[in-house]
Amino acid sequence: MKSTDLLMLRPMMPLVTENLERLFTLHRVEPGGDPERLIAEVGPRAKGMAVSHVRVDGALLDRLPQLEIVANFGVGYDTIDAAECNRRGVMVTNTPDVLTDEVADLAVGLLLATVRQIPQVDRYLRAGKWLEKPYPLTGTLRGRRVGILGLGRIGRAIAHRLEAFGVAIAYHGRSRQPDVAYPYHATLLDLAQAVDVLMVVAPGSPETRGIVNREVLAALGPEGILINVARGSLVDEAALIQALEDGTIQSAGLDVFDDEPRVPAGLIAQEHTVLLPHVGSASTHTRAAMGQLVVDNLVSWFSGKGPLTPVAETPWPRSAP
Repeated sequence: MKSTDLLMLRPMMPLVTENLERLFTLHRVEPGGDPERLIAEVGPRAKGMAVSHVRVDGALLDRLPQLEIVANFGVGYDTIDAAECNRRGVMVTNTPDVLTDEVADLAVGLLLATVRQIPQVDRYLRAGKWLEKPYPLTGTLRGRRVGILGLGRIGRAIAHRLEAFGVAIAYHGRSRQPDVAYPYHATLLDLAQAVDVLMVVAPGSPETRGIVNREVLAALGPEGILINVARGSLVDEAALIQALEDGTIQSAGLDVFDDEPRVPAGLIAQEHTVLLPHVGSASTHTRAAMGQLVVDNLVSWFSGKGPLTPVAETPWPRSAP
């Protein structure tokens, strides 16, 4: 495998970089380097890519004629045109399962922080305001109805955790899941009308862009809380800002944004929002497991054993033509 050329167009964690340099011939862009130059030099012979937040589309694939596999760091791969990769015979892998519990923990923590205003209360104490008077009463999870948009691995893990809080749980996805007892709603709008907390855990794609829109937010109602740990693209951020400003919903807890790392000033200005810099899987333990799975997918592929975690669009074994 040492003679196999791999591309890394953005810096990745040392665990990934060091292991790939040891096992393959890795060509990587240093911080501040020029990826275009590297593609021009190595692209014609590169057989694999390790990527994180890199757009892989037809235009890039045209420049990588020998490419066999794209190993993505992360469970979401909306920056990769996986259907086009499949058409060209290029395998795409991601890092599911190893981050499920971490993201689910963070999602529940974000919900608690939002409903009980934990960051605001912390700031209140640090500013010395407790010396003047107690912090005002906050909202509660008691009696809440939680709707989960996207009941995949992470969505199920979140639901399992929320059961311990005694809240009602329902969900919406592309189809009803026969092994799930939670109530299913055929449309997102129906789900939003039935709940007052909407937990967004669905994949990002052109089809899901902006699906949490003005109508969905209005359906949540003035006690409504939006939590998003999936992709910022699923939420119409302009509609969300307006809904927060005019009281259409109560508050929002967001770990993801549409144009990261740029966060709209209208969200930052809201006192009762809780905003995190996309840290759902960002623990030392989980990021190490994700990085190792990137390496393991590439090693398995170039050892002739196939991918460990292929995405749905590039199944393995491959379907007969």
